[in-house]
Amino acid sequence: MITEQAVQRQMVKSYKPKRRLGLIVLELVAIALALLILIPFLMILVNSFKGIRESALFALSLPTVWQFDNYKEVFSQGHIMRGFSNSLLISGLTVVCVNIFASMAAFIIQRRDSKFLRGSFYMFIMGLIVPVSIIPTIKLMGDLHIKGTYFSLIMYYTAVLLPFSVFLLVGFMKSIPRELDEAALLEGCGYFRLYAQIILPLLMTVLVTVTIVVMVSVWNDFFGPFYLMTDSTKWTLVLSIFNFVTMFSTNWGVVFAFMVIVVAPILVIYLLLQRYIIDGLTAGSMKG
Repeated sequence: MITEQAVQRQMVKSYKPKRRLGLIVLELVAIALALLILIPFLMILVNSFKGIRESALFALSLPTVWQFDNYKEVFSQGHIMRGFSNSLLISGLTVVCVNIFASMAAFIIQRRDSKFLRGSFYMFIMGLIVPVSIIPTIKLMGDLHIKGTYFSLIMYYTAVLLPFSVFLLVGFMKSIPRELDEAALLEGCGYFRLYAQIILPLLMTVLVTVTIVVMVSVWNDFFGPFYLMTDSTKWTLVLSIFNFVTMFSTNWGVVFAFMVIVVAPILVIYLLLQRYIIDGLTAGSMKG
């Protein structure tokens, strides 16, 4: 007579091959999607070593003659160091502003229970959904007499990236026990000291994630500097690509070489620190 335990063992044995097959299929799909995403990067890299005619075909084939002069032309004519310094200045100051403002806002929103702060949090959430309206932004900057300045672009990026950062930090703040705040206040600690010396160090995991996301977003953005920065000497590295694009003829080999130089630093940083991004995104998922 077959017992209940024997039936359960048989079901477990039959379930394991099905589960293993499902994992294999899932891995194959993930590999296929990863290769699909890597194809544009591979096309850019391969075509950056081709001549003007061969690169215009946008093919994935290897170049017949390797044109390393494309990279020399980028460094000699692309004002690449000026664009690099502009991108580094704007992205670095944006990271500082977003981290400070988002951490302060998350600390107040999560720690104080009021209708106004809950409404403020919902307004931040709406900022994740509502697209940026560029024409009112340009009009506002013109009225404030800051259009075309570094400050205007930094404030623009701060406003655009603040909702995501606040959302991420509020979720993580829930995992920090309120008893920690109460103990610090009983010891005579003020609110600013509580934030700066106790709360802020505990947010470092998420702040690293915010830093990487903000850095990648600002560094790779094209439309912000294109619409808001009128002075070409203040163009970011991405916008400097216009130096090699003309109406009647474009050397796509040089353009692709420039794109490789633009993407390479941020791609290396992302690959080295991707573990921190995953840790930061999942840090506040469990309240402990």
